[in-house]
Amino acid sequence: MGGKGMTTEPSAATLGLSTSSVPKAAWLALVSGFLGWTFDSMDLNLFSLVVFPTLAELLGTRDPALISQTAGLIVALKILAWGAGGIIFGVVADRIGRSRTLGLTILIYSVFTGLSGLAQNWWQLAILQALAGIGIGGEWAAGGALIAETWPERHRARAMLLMQMGWSFGFFAAALVNFWLTPISWRWALAAGVLPAFVTLFVRQFVPEPERWRKVRSNAALTGDTAWDTFAMIFRPEMRRRTIVGVCIAAAMMIGSFPGLALIGPWINQMLGPGGGGQAIKDISYTFVLINFGAIFGYLAVMWLSDAIGRRPTYFLFCVAALAITWMTFQNGSTVGRLQMFAPIYGFITVGGFGTFAIYLPELFPTRVRVTGQGFSYNMSRMLTAPWPYVAGVLVGTFGSIPSAVCAVASLLVVGMIAIWFGPETKGTPLTD
Repeated sequence: MGGKGMTTEPSAATLGLSTSSVPKAAWLALVSGFLGWTFDSMDLNLFSLVVFPTLAELLGTRDPALISQTAGLIVALKILAWGAGGIIFGVVADRIGRSRTLGLTILIYSVFTGLSGLAQNWWQLAILQALAGIGIGGEWAAGGALIAETWPERHRARAMLLMQMGWSFGFFAAALVNFWLTPISWRWALAAGVLPAFVTLFVRQFVPEPERWRKVRSNAALTGDTAWDTFAMIFRPEMRRRTIVGVCIAAAMMIGSFPGLALIGPWINQMLGPGGGGQAIKDISYTFVLINFGAIFGYLAVMWLSDAIGRRPTYFLFCVAALAITWMTFQNGSTVGRLQMFAPIYGFITVGGFGTFAIYLPELFPTRVRVTGQGFSYNMSRMLTAPWPYVAGVLVGTFGSIPSAVCAVASLLVVGMIAIWFGPETKGTPLTD
């Protein structure tokens, strides 16, 4: 189940990456960024996969409404911490380096995900998941900048999308952990989240800081700029509009997608009923495998479209498609079988669509504040997203069904459809320092 999907990682040749024109440091950066984002995704999504048996045990109930509300609250706290960590580590990465920050954030999220398996009640679980979220938030921007600043201009977008594919491979890893370990205990499944800590050894040993960053940081050090100066730069008049656009487009895509992904597990459990515990584990794992199998092809589509028609039109098209497929999936997936029919297309559009701003955000900001800018945009959007899984959980009780709640929240994708046209088109534009 899904095993074959994990062995079909696209090759460099398939993605149009010429190994002869790419330096060794760039490949090391890509490997570290891909692994960091893969395990980031695995640790983040393990909770989504084990949420029902975890909270059923900790709350002592199988009531879908109560579990949905509690799960939404925990996810909201985690995303809030995720956003705060991303903003903080964005400034850190612009000051101490991309590689150092990448290793530190991986260590944080893996340790606290593993410790989550020891939680004795829901609020302990919430605290540990929030602490893991701090590391999860910081990883993406550091890894993304590391890749953007080491890869040649003509390959940059493709390398960024290859890193972003790590999100889907992380889903596959989480699904396999869920399939193998959750039948033993959800505690063992969460404990497996500590394994990515070993990636930090590779990052610290082999991955150098980008030469581009070294030069810019050396000049910045001569001027005596502070951490606050670094952060405040993204709000100066020449950068302010880009920062606001970055926040809006990332937030719209996240808000429109996260509640659906977070509530698929409880929805399947609700469809199967009280006696479906073992089958639910299998069905949830398989559904997420299908979603992320589709997402891989979604990333490839983003890669091609971004270079063919530009960054802004690609983002707009994926927002429109995400709104449509969310309604189709959640209004027509009345059985597990029907849901799984829609799952690959749902993943192609909603998860694959995250690749649109994975390319766009690093191109909006200069090297001196690249991680600060893309980190703030991405992670402030996470903080804005934080209440919405909980809101969706509350709306389950209000509307009487998970599909209606998810579709209501997905309508906020319209914000992204509008905001993207206020930003610059960065296709073919060199990075600035």
